[in-house]
Amino acid sequence: MMKAAVLIEPGKPLEIETLQISNPGPHEVLIRNAACGLCHSDLHFIEGTYPHPLPAVPGHEAAGIVEAVGSEVRTVKVGDAVITCLSAFCGHCEFCVTGRMSLCLGADTRRSPEDPSRLSRPDGSPVNQMLNLSAFAEMMLIHEHACTRIDPEMPLDRAAVIGCAVTTGAGTIFNACKVTPGETVAVVGCGGVGLATINAAKIAGAGRIIACDPIPEKRELAKKLGATDVVDALADDAAAQVIELTKGGVDHAIEAVGRPASGDLAVKSLRRGGTATILGMMPLTHSVGLSAMDLLSGKKLQGAIMGGNRFPVDMPRLVDFYMRGLLDLDSIIAERIPLEQINEGFEKMKKGDSARSVIVFDQ
Repeated sequence: MMKAAVLIEPGKPLEIETLQISNPGPHEVLIRNAACGLCHSDLHFIEGTYPHPLPAVPGHEAAGIVEAVGSEVRTVKVGDAVITCLSAFCGHCEFCVTGRMSLCLGADTRRSPEDPSRLSRPDGSPVNQMLNLSAFAEMMLIHEHACTRIDPEMPLDRAAVIGCAVTTGAGTIFNACKVTPGETVAVVGCGGVGLATINAAKIAGAGRIIACDPIPEKRELAKKLGATDVVDALADDAAAQVIELTKGGVDHAIEAVGRPASGDLAVKSLRRGGTATILGMMPLTHSVGLSAMDLLSGKKLQGAIMGGNRFPVDMPRLVDFYMRGLLDLDSIIAERIPLEQINEGFEKMKKGDSARSVIVFDQ
């Protein structure tokens, strides 16, 4: 039995319940959570803008210690420190074997409908697992291809934010955009993902890093993480400011908040031949586009789910970057809270004036 935050109805606060968690199957790993970040993607499901079968336990940005493993697990062992990732991969589909693991639909990493649910209430009724993880809980039962072992010296509250925000932001810079030293980067939205993107752009040697956000406090935080310039994203001339700062526009504009206007700003900020990358979860009916002149100028538009990561390789490297002082995870974390304060944490997220809240579990 364990405590978990359960989404029962969209638009309503999460309920703290006591749930049952199943024993590991052959390829499954049972993890005792140490910490889990609150991500804006969770809020999309909580508010109902993205649908999901309910009841369910949200949460997908976690780190913890392996408690038990199934009979066929070979990648981790009991006692290992691990980071989890929603990009669970099967390892044998077309996307996996061509190196695009983040695009794997992960069908083989979930239990079949005939099998018992991984999560259930004390009366035996099933509770849905969200994004292969359900990390707003004291424990997780996941496929072994949804986690990776890390350096045991890594502080797990900092490791947790690597699970989504940092992997998405850094993966976009290193994998999806392949930023080379000297290229210019604009990041629209300075929440956890945007700040991680800025930090990674600095590590990659970007020549100019322009942070665009309407909140002054977040613009200041962006400077601390490596932004060379900041722009108020709501200013009428925000795109013109980016173009003036770079004498023609940026090589890479990365949208990291999921708002239609932010996608438009990213596209308008591009130089000839530049690429706009959309990371945020836009409204499901919204389309981001390039004009005919944009296309004639060689501009490109792409999505990058979870930063196009190869997380079993990427995450240990990001841990190493932190341990060597290159990656600033401490500044991304605004507060540490217990599970019981999860709804207050999401209310703070809605206000938009702070970075990551991280739930810390008793170990």
